[in-house]
Amino acid sequence: MRLTALAALPVLAAPAVAQDFATEAGDGTIVIEEWTVPYETSRPRDPYTVDGDTIWFVGQVTDYIASFDVSEAEFSKVDLQDGDGPHNLIVEPDGQAVWYAANRAAHVGRYDVETGEFERVMMPDGHPEDPHTMIFDAQGDIWFTGQGANTVSKLDVSERTVETLEVPTPDARPYGIKIAEDGTVWVVLLGTNKLASIDPGTMALTEHELPREESRPRRLAITDDGRIWYTDYAGSRVGVFDPATQEVNDWLTPSGEGSRPYGMARDGEGRLWLVETGVQPNAFVGFDPETEAFVSNTEVPSGGGTVRHMEYYAPDGVIWFGADTNTIGRAIVEPARFDD
Repeated sequence: MRLTALAALPVLAAPAVAQDFATEAGDGTIVIEEWTVPYETSRPRDPYTVDGDTIWFVGQVTDYIASFDVSEAEFSKVDLQDGDGPHNLIVEPDGQAVWYAANRAAHVGRYDVETGEFERVMMPDGHPEDPHTMIFDAQGDIWFTGQGANTVSKLDVSERTVETLEVPTPDARPYGIKIAEDGTVWVVLLGTNKLASIDPGTMALTEHELPREESRPRRLAITDDGRIWYTDYAGSRVGVFDPATQEVNDWLTPSGEGSRPYGMARDGEGRLWLVETGVQPNAFVGFDPETEAFVSNTEVPSGGGTVRHMEYYAPDGVIWFGADTNTIGRAIVEPARFDD
């Protein structure tokens, strides 16, 4: 592991923009609002917020991190190194710093919002070469997947050290990652029909096979009862694995075969929201685990292209997402909370 520090880079502000796309709530639909990102064909993705007003996201294709001021409808960006290929970011709870996964440059970076300075935590011997999706644990350390490297890693934030686990199944493609209330780290393995769990105390990794051989889980969410829910990208299903019973169940999503459900999030009422990316426009779909029924279906107003990752912001009852149509959007899944 190697640290590098860089001087501050200029923040480039873009003019305020009006909301470009929106839906109205109706029977079985929700309000979705989108704003066009002024940095063209940059694949804005993986938005994250700690206050509901400043939304941070990455530009995967054109190497930047950016923020969107919701009240002013204004974008600002900071350029990264050419070729960093930022895939994902997360923000420290106090909003002081943004951590990003440099998917093509074998490091995890930290951007200090106040000083504008960068720090890079380089991967030991360049492995994993492709930090993918990150999440904070309860101690403030960062766990992240390495899709091409076939790894799951832990970054000790205070020590700036990286510990990496190899996934036993070859080409398993570790992808989405979440942490259960008991601290267990859960990962979906997109290259195979398996999930993986990691005991953070022993760092033991266990694979859990899904019964449908053709399943390819891509993103996941965890409900209060400890069950692990996932989007089956190849199988066009939403599935669930119960660690207590080892039982698996799944449901075909509303658009049927070829719907390719991808981005996924859980709201404050325990409902699951996913986006079908195999249909155009993409469909933003709600599923109620209690009734085991789909309860909402709304077209993404910009079309979406592909909605890859989503984050629920509890105080507002909204889900933020980025879309390949070069937009940042929010879905108001709990209107009463949003109005508060």
